[in-house]
Amino acid sequence: MPATDAPRPPFGLLLDVDGPVASPVTRTVSAPGLVDSLVELAAAGVPLVFNTGRSDRFLREQVVPPLLAAGLPAGARVHAVCEKGAVWATVTAAGLGEVRVDEALAVPADAARRVEALAQERYADTMFVDPGKRAMVSLEQRLDVASDVYLRAQGPFEAEVFDLLAGLGLGVAWRGEERPDADGRVGWRIDPTIISTDLESVLLGKDRGAEVALRLLAGDGALPRAWRTAGDSRTDYAMADWLHEQGHPVAHVDVRPADGVPDKPYPVHVARTTVHDEAGAAWLRRLAEVVRGEALHDADFDVDPRAERAGALA
Repeated sequence: MPATDAPRPPFGLLLDVDGPVASPVTRTVSAPGLVDSLVELAAAGVPLVFNTGRSDRFLREQVVPPLLAAGLPAGARVHAVCEKGAVWATVTAAGLGEVRVDEALAVPADAARRVEALAQERYADTMFVDPGKRAMVSLEQRLDVASDVYLRAQGPFEAEVFDLLAGLGLGVAWRGEERPDADGRVGWRIDPTIISTDLESVLLGKDRGAEVALRLLAGDGALPRAWRTAGDSRTDYAMADWLHEQGHPVAHVDVRPADGVPDKPYPVHVARTTVHDEAGAAWLRRLAEVVRGEALHDADFDVDPRAERAGALA
């Protein structure tokens, strides 16, 4: 059990993976300096939680190895909440630990097989099945396919999935349309991103991931006094929404504000000159400077620090 008198870290991080950490183009963690900043923050006692729709397999293969290679210290508080809250594990200097799965939130096996078969038989020229998913079904853009080509195929594929699931008697929602089951319930959602389509329980989301993250952190130490959440889409704001609703001071970092920045009751920091993992690297570098006492705040994280105005980390 964690010591009850342990000091509270000044802030903790809830990080979406695709966008702020991993390039949505190469699907790797490769932005210069990003991993070094993460390790520096973890070594300073900042809790880190990757809150992602990605699988634990993706974390194990693409995210954890660079952290270990950069010297993630023993005792760092790092966790992975995958598949939007359905799967979780702890990251240590030895790697990704035991994986836990909320089986009650898993897509029914027959539906999963049929959706995957549809993708493989009719859409294999633009997408592939993510083999690492334990609770969701995810179809991802092929690396050798241009974005516009993939997006033209994504809509028709999702429409076929919508019809397929409704035909199986599953209540399903897609792009604002719902087809309830025989009991009038909608338990499943088709969720598009710019590089994938997820079939998932409606109970999953970045807000549920945030809830799981705090439960994990409460088990290994004191909760931080404030939070930063980071993402590249409107759905990632759900992390900060949930934290704010629970009374936690929070600011959200949007590394792709072209999606539109909603009006929120908490601060939102936006990337101004960079995007995706380059913006994530710039922000994490600035946070490390804040921890070292070399910067006042992280609001204008990707502009010249000499342009900072007075302020403090919320």
